[in-house]
Amino acid sequence: MINRAPLFLLYLNVLVVATCGLVYELIAGTLASYLLGDSVTQFSFVIGVYLSALGVGAWLSRYVEENLARTFIEVELALALIGGASAPMLFVAFAWIDWFRILLFGSVFVIGVLVGLELPLLMRILKEHLDFSDLVSRVLTFDYIGALLASLMFPILLVPHLGLVRTSLVFGILNALVGWWGTYLLRPLLSSRSLGGLRGRAVIAIGLLVVAMIKADTLTMWAEEYILQSPIVYAKQTPFQRIVVTRNDDGFQLHLNGHLQFNSADEYRYHEALVHPAMASVANPRRVLVLGGGDGLAVREILKYPSVESVTLVDIDPGMTGLSQTLEPLSALNEQALSDPRVTVENRDAFVWIGESSERFDAVIIDFPDPGTYSIGKLYTTRFFTLLRRVLAPNAVVGIQCTSPLVAPKSFWCIVSTMEAAGFQVRPYHVAVPTFGVWGFGMAGIGDSVPRIPRLAPIDGDLRYLNAEAMQNLFDMPADLRRVETGLNRLNDQILVRYYEQEWGS
Repeated sequence: MINRAPLFLLYLNVLVVATCGLVYELIAGTLASYLLGDSVTQFSFVIGVYLSALGVGAWLSRYVEENLARTFIEVELALALIGGASAPMLFVAFAWIDWFRILLFGSVFVIGVLVGLELPLLMRILKEHLDFSDLVSRVLTFDYIGALLASLMFPILLVPHLGLVRTSLVFGILNALVGWWGTYLLRPLLSSRSLGGLRGRAVIAIGLLVVAMIKADTLTMWAEEYILQSPIVYAKQTPFQRIVVTRNDDGFQLHLNGHLQFNSADEYRYHEALVHPAMASVANPRRVLVLGGGDGLAVREILKYPSVESVTLVDIDPGMTGLSQTLEPLSALNEQALSDPRVTVENRDAFVWIGESSERFDAVIIDFPDPGTYSIGKLYTTRFFTLLRRVLAPNAVVGIQCTSPLVAPKSFWCIVSTMEAAGFQVRPYHVAVPTFGVWGFGMAGIGDSVPRIPRLAPIDGDLRYLNAEAMQNLFDMPADLRRVETGLNRLNDQILVRYYEQEWGS
């Protein structure tokens, strides 16, 4: 028999089990999105596989007729090793094997089966101590509380402070501790012969996971260097994204969530094309707004205009804007732009900030990441562009990056069409960036504020790419970049994200 105190502690086991199970699922879904792209589809598949596996595990529990306590502990230890090692295993596997998807969804299925086994086994262990209604209500209460804790802790505490690999290993250790702890709570139900073996395996599992924790940073960096094919000089997980800076013979590169943002060897082509057409279209721009662009490279180009009195940069991630000022290669590349006294940095969600702002700007430069997720896709909706009109001074001009019109024509023209539906007149243009290929932009304004082809204005400093002839060529859209019909990207129907996943994922 189990006395009342250990009985309550077993309910806490339910809490830990539920929390661990959901954390493993969230890690797998995040890794699937991070490594494979197509975030919505991958996360949906992970959830579906995990939930179906829970049912399989619950069904299999009916075949466990003897040694319930021992089986429960063994399941805990198996889950500790498989679930705890899942993130480092998947990181390494992605770099080395071609059948990564099979391994990913196979591991999700195995983890789901093990989690699905745990709850029925524990309920059968406890059924002799409570009547059925009390048993079900208490166990399920702790199970749902555990799921709530996991869903809250994962984005707020775990990933920002531990990262995916350490989070996986920490919860593996927690599972192993539950197994070790269970050998004491369930001691009356265990044979003396099996007790020593169970405790020994629990200690070994904890030891292996602790060693993996110590080596977690080395393992993660090694896997990412292999994936990104360049040595890593900086890596950090912020509450919003994983920032990785690599270096090779060509220079250094910035990656956000595994996606290349720029290469220092040719970023000037992109940023000059993004900034100068819009800035040159405004007579003596004084107040400039930059949305996104936490690397400071767009701000560097804006500060070349002697008329500029203030630049407001709105970027959600203080980790990114801080890095732009403290990481020597990046701060040198942006020429300490974010430390200029004319620049104000706002670490806010641009969608929220622009809805609250009462300021007016002569020029707006939009340098958001590509719309690969719904959280970014909302920044390219009719609602966002309608809000954007509120912060424009008379005759203001907007410059925006719109992904590649060659690789992703539907995505490119969807952004253009969505801006037009919000009341903008848009001039599409493009530039060749060796690292990325043909890249697309839009220059937009209200009414007649946007000239067909702007002329470069006098600036402080030199341009490495743009001159009068190159400016003319930007707006020459060849036949293979011609307009295609698309839907509009609305807040309640982000068709742009689906276009983007189809075109870049193909």
